[in-house]
Amino acid sequence: MIVQLAEGTIKTKYGTYREILFYDGIKESHALVMGDVKDGEDVLCRVHSSCIFAHHFNSVECDCREQMEISQQLIEREGKGIVIWLEQEGKGNGHYALLNTLPLKKEGMPQAEAYEAVGFQKDNRDFSAAAKILKQLEVKSITMITGNQKKTETLTRHGIVVSGIQPTVLS
Repeated sequence: MIVQLAEGTIKTKYGTYREILFYDGIKESHALVMGDVKDGEDVLCRVHSSCIFAHHFNSVECDCREQMEISQQLIEREGKGIVIWLEQEGKGNGHYALLNTLPLKKEGMPQAEAYEAVGFQKDNRDFSAAAKILKQLEVKSITMITGNQKKTETLTRHGIVVSGIQPTVLS
């Protein structure tokens, strides 16, 4: 179950979106929607997890902020699309887990393995809320802006038609 709590308009560097706030009984999720997506096919869609370092502190140690900016630019070019923001800091393990991995990352260990080395899951994110949101938005099919196969697999398993993948690069 996911319910819509509120809706408003937000102006960004990359156009104006409707922000729709959802709640699943545990966490809030946000959908930024540009244009008319109802009954849309091949609608560009970015499912994005929170990242305190990149989005709040402007860290250059990860590419989360860059991925969000590229996604919004691609959607702006298309004139319609969706960004779904999920509260899943630290690949779903939380910011505490992320802070504990910093020494290992400085030694060159990949982030996912660093999570495991300090006692957390490599990737503890759950993208099922995004599928529920897309169903509420009544989108027929999406083109995912992602490089993460787990996102597309989860959405497909929950009944979302993923018609294509758009890497998070500008051409």
